[in-house]
Amino acid sequence: MTASHPDAGLDALVLDARAGSGAAFTDLWRRLSPVVAGYVRGRGVRDAEDVTSDVFLAAFRGLAGFDGDGAAFRRWLFTIAHHRAVDAVRRQTRTAGDVPLEADLADRRGGRARSAESEALGRMTGEAALRLVHGLPADQRDVLLLRVVADLPVEEVATVLERSADAVRQLHRRALLRLRELAADLGTLADGVAAGGPR
Repeated sequence: MTASHPDAGLDALVLDARAGSGAAFTDLWRRLSPVVAGYVRGRGVRDAEDVTSDVFLAAFRGLAGFDGDGAAFRRWLFTIAHHRAVDAVRRQTRTAGDVPLEADLADRRGGRARSAESEALGRMTGEAALRLVHGLPADQRDVLLLRVVADLPVEEVATVLERSADAVRQLHRRALLRLRELAADLGTLADGVAAGGPR
């Protein structure tokens, strides 16, 4: 993780939070809760705010046993978010297609260059992006959301999903190809969706 990464300041916040600073943990919440909420919403969770709160509560309770830097904290947080989202979706009776998705789903990468899939989703309304994402098989959707919304590198997505990095790359590639097909079917194809492969 380079110093220019939007999460570069997480190391100090995590260190302070582990030392008992409530202000540091509040800053972690402010910085990461919108991204966590976007991820769980994209997974089909109806009450993303409640699940996001639950994720941070679990992180707060487990912080004393956590050992790592900002990148490790982010990966750990999204591992918690993934498990909580899976549990929440299992409990729901409505279809995930009824879940609202913020229109800026793919625009969460700070000032960094946006990926092809981010550009494609960013040109659609929230509902259109949601239809595309939920048209993917669950494993492809998980990889795409963790890569685009959570902005995790392939290796960290592999850790969260307990898969190999090669499997994540293959799922990401398939997700991009399927996303292009679905976008073409909806008449909302954005140029270059499949031009950008997994990094």
